Amino acid sequence: MRKYFTVFAASWQDEFTYRLNFILWRFRNVLRFLMTYFLWQGLFSATSTIYGYSRPDMVAYIFLVLIVQAAITSAPSADNIGGEIGSGDLSNYLLKPMSYLRFWFTRDLASKSLNLLFSFIEITLLWLLLRPALSFHYSFFSVFGFVASGLFAMVIYFLVSASARFTSFWYPENTWGLSFLILIFIEIFSGSIFPLDVLPPAGQIILQATPFPYLIYYPISILDGKITGLYLWRILFQSASWTLLLLIFTRFLWRKGLRVFGAEGN
Repeated sequence: MRKYFTVFAASWQDEFTYRLNFILWRFRNVLRFLMTYFLWQGLFSATSTIYGYSRPDMVAYIFLVLIVQAAITSAPSADNIGGEIGSGDLSNYLLKPMSYLRFWFTRDLASKSLNLLFSFIEITLLWLLLRPALSFHYSFFSVFGFVASGLFAMVIYFLVSASARFTSFWYPENTWGLSFLILIFIEIFSGSIFPLDVLPPAGQIILQATPFPYLIYYPISILDGKITGLYLWRILFQSASWTLLLLIFTRFLWRKGLRVFGAEGN
């Protein structure tokens, strides 16, 4: 366990080494927040409610998205996996006494913890600048469900990212194309732009069969008290199921990929 704490600490230092990249990434998130915020502000200028959401409800949702994105879908360190496989640098890790997946997950946690810290600073500054009316509805059980679903979401996002990068074992030139496509699906269908319950019921049912809504929409809806009782436990069970399925699939790709991997690179 100590070796992973060392990796975590070293990853924190790496984040500060590439300060410009980190600052630009945070600026991108703030800019995306402002675009979404003013879009909904414009829509609410003509009506008091949209799909059952009041202006304070929607603004609170947007602010929570910024926090959840920082903790769950912020820039993953796993982006470098494809490059290491393609260049052959993966062979250096195979000689080390640690799991490759756990190594990158630890680095991912370090990156997300730093992003989460700065997201609280950004939210405070944005609230002081915009002074919007916010509406939160939470309880002990909603906070518990939010933390549990958020932890599942964090692992789900990492496994989706890692499995996409593992395709570099077979298609090293096309990894970024697949990763970009997955990023688009996450942006649209995770609930980062709009709450997914504005979609028709059929669309919501279809999305439940994908891992995307479990990343942002469900954790926020649980915290806001919209998902309670047996429905809450069902969502947590489905999140756990997706985590297990993706873990099995990612390990499957890893084992298959090692069989075709050459230390000289692909």
